[in-house]
Amino acid sequence: MSKSVTGKLFFVLMLALFLVLAACGGDDEGNEEAGGGSEEGSEESEGSEGGDEGSEEGSEESSEDPEDKIYDIENFPNKTSNEEDPIDGGHLNFGLVSDTVFEGTLQYNFYSGDPDSQILQFIDEAMLGMDTDHTYNNEGPATFEANEEEGSITFEIKDGVNWHDGEPVTAEDWVYSYEVIGHPDYTGVRYGTVGFTMIEGMEEYHNGEADEISGIEIHDEKSFTINYERLTPSLTSGGIWTYAMPKHVFEDIPVADMAESDPVRENPIGMGPFKVDSIVPGESVELTANEDYWDGEPNLDGVTVKVVNPNVVAQELETGGVDVVDAFPADQYPENSNMENVEWLGDVAGSYSYIGFKLGDWNAEENRVNYKPDEMKMGDVELRRAMWYAVDNQGVGENFYNGLRWNATTLITPWHENFHDESIETPTYDPEEANAILDEAGYEDTNGDGLREKPNGDELTINFASMSGGESAEPIANYYMQQWEKVGLDVQLVDGRLLEFNQFYDRVGQTGEDDPAIDIYAGAWSVGSDVDPTGLYGPTQIFNFPRYESEENTELLQEGISEEAFDQEYRKEVYSDWQELMVEEIPVFPTLYRSEVYPANERVTNYDITRYQLEWQDVGVTQEEPVTAE
Repeated sequence: MSKSVTGKLFFVLMLALFLVLAACGGDDEGNEEAGGGSEEGSEESEGSEGGDEGSEEGSEESSEDPEDKIYDIENFPNKTSNEEDPIDGGHLNFGLVSDTVFEGTLQYNFYSGDPDSQILQFIDEAMLGMDTDHTYNNEGPATFEANEEEGSITFEIKDGVNWHDGEPVTAEDWVYSYEVIGHPDYTGVRYGTVGFTMIEGMEEYHNGEADEISGIEIHDEKSFTINYERLTPSLTSGGIWTYAMPKHVFEDIPVADMAESDPVRENPIGMGPFKVDSIVPGESVELTANEDYWDGEPNLDGVTVKVVNPNVVAQELETGGVDVVDAFPADQYPENSNMENVEWLGDVAGSYSYIGFKLGDWNAEENRVNYKPDEMKMGDVELRRAMWYAVDNQGVGENFYNGLRWNATTLITPWHENFHDESIETPTYDPEEANAILDEAGYEDTNGDGLREKPNGDELTINFASMSGGESAEPIANYYMQQWEKVGLDVQLVDGRLLEFNQFYDRVGQTGEDDPAIDIYAGAWSVGSDVDPTGLYGPTQIFNFPRYESEENTELLQEGISEEAFDQEYRKEVYSDWQELMVEEIPVFPTLYRSEVYPANERVTNYDITRYQLEWQDVGVTQEEPVTAE
């Protein structure tokens, strides 16, 4: 067993011992100490450009053990410091860190998992650029102009934007994406956001009542206009669907068959900086430079994207097997912070971990949640609230991730710093409060076995789904179950084990079928550029895995995209109210906000992790072979 795993298990055991002592001695100060300290400075910004402290932390001169240190993501640089001119050509090895194979749905209209999106960033891209405030701009392959009075947006594709087969990207291609996603036979998960549903005529088209979308007008080969019922602030903050689809490749394939078709699975075609040369399904993709790329030919001759298991990612970096990775396990950073041949980059992530509670299921006929808390085991909000109070998320962040993840409070993360409301009081670690809530709600141990029964006296066993992953995945799942057991709740892993990524999300409900064996689950979301959380918590969204719905929730979500919400202060107030509602009703509770640390081999240049779309035509290497650790 590695030192890091031993340390984390030691934390769980010591925290358990502490709780026994606290129960005997009633030491309130001890309870605060076990809570893992403060959130000092954790929610402020996304990091500072060019700082040196990130690479110096945990250096050989430090007498402090890196595995005992608490790190601050603000001290990490965002861009590689290698300023040498890149060589002409070269090959980059990109690690896709995962304990499972990638699904291989390599088309933006159909993919659903992050691993596939990591591959797609090389072969395709959004038609619109985006700035650091998460707002679309005109620096991408196309430009746009909004007409608020008419409720329309006109798009024009720039010259020289071509598909990998040499065909020009046309207005008809971009409109075709809307026609496919809105089609009644569409099998993907993209439909349902305001970027589609508010287009004039989209509902009739989606319901099979019209053969075309009346609100979309194609003007010529390069330009078209979308007419919306009204414009909303969400549209220009990520709500526009910006991915075109090569109609000449897909038009003869029935929409219902597209997701499994050859141009998606085996021979994907895009307009991005690299073209697919070959695919080993689920394992790797070989890419070659697109010499005809609209923004300039890439420096690199090619890229290999390959799956790297989290357990061996550090060795792959040390030996030069990979130059960069899509994400490095934060729990492994301390023991690898001194790796000689890489530079560590870091930033606040637009993601959070959470515990979700099943409050219903999916109504496939009506394409909406079937919210039925009275029939569900987790339907009592006081039970959910007690489970939040029972866990020490700040302690988990510090002891398993050395501060690179930290206690989460609301469902809008610090990454959306203009909307995250840090003033809202949320349950934090307090087992005495958890016990008091359960007592008051009628959950009592009626048979003396140390575990609580339901208020009606029936046995209560809560079935918990959690994902496999890095070396801390199982210890953290065990920690949560132990903490819930300490307040008298019997929580058991579904199937007695962790579930791999694809199986986990299928069973939680991304296919529209909710596994009734799951009562609660530990998930994680990467949020979109727009702050609007409708895609995850709206009543008609399949990603609303808790299957939660309330009148107030729906009203607030609608207000957040209303005309009044063009006033930023008004929109902030709406989303503050929504964050508070979620704290009151708890369909899920956030556990950890996240940062990301990215190792980059010392030969890599112009690698900037803050870019909305990394400019791969600028990324290069300054020597042919990767630098390896001694």
